[in-house]
Amino acid sequence: MTLKKILVVLTNIEKYETINRATGLWLGEAAQFVEVVKEAGYETDYVSPAGGLVPIDPASLTSADDIDFKWYHDADFKRHALAETLKPSDINPEDYAAIYYTGGHGTMWDFKDNIELQQIAEKIYEQNGYVTGVCHGVVGLVNLLDTQTGKRLIKGKKVTGFSNMEEKLNRTKKHVPFLAEDSLKEAGAKYKSKRPMKEHVRVDGQLITGQNPPSAKKVGQELVKALKNRTS
Repeated sequence: MTLKKILVVLTNIEKYETINRATGLWLGEAAQFVEVVKEAGYETDYVSPAGGLVPIDPASLTSADDIDFKWYHDADFKRHALAETLKPSDINPEDYAAIYYTGGHGTMWDFKDNIELQQIAEKIYEQNGYVTGVCHGVVGLVNLLDTQTGKRLIKGKKVTGFSNMEEKLNRTKKHVPFLAEDSLKEAGAKYKSKRPMKEHVRVDGQLITGQNPPSAKKVGQELVKALKNRTS
């Protein structure tokens, strides 16, 4: 049986709205996840709210490791994940076993209120697929609805994401339109974080979320484990 693909969501936003500071995708949050799921035999497609170019937060390159640079220099990744991402209208949710929201501060402006991406994620969840995300990317889960009940998908569910403390330590708390932690709590999720910039992942059924960049690899591992358990 052919393994279903995993849909990776990335931001199109290249700068903070109110200050002249570059942002975009945090490279490792895509690269570390993709490394894990590719090794497990899953294909990936890449989508962004507007399609096309995905900027990389330059700060993510200063802390990049060998895996990050491996994918940064991979021709296929550069084309499909960074230069020519798909638009939501190009996506058929039935093709995917899971959706993964990457982070980077850019996501704070183009993930939470994107109706098309919400509909894709809701459909994947409805067909028993997994909805996953890391760091700021988890704000893409905030407005998702359980199509069976009409309630927020994350209401009462265990989740994590970039914490208010991490935002403060990053000196960006005043420059984002809202806080990831607050938005998850306001949606009724059971939010929990651990030490700043330390790996932390929470799994609750079909939801898998990671707190920060060091958690991206573990999100991929937990997703692969869950998918393999279904087929074993």
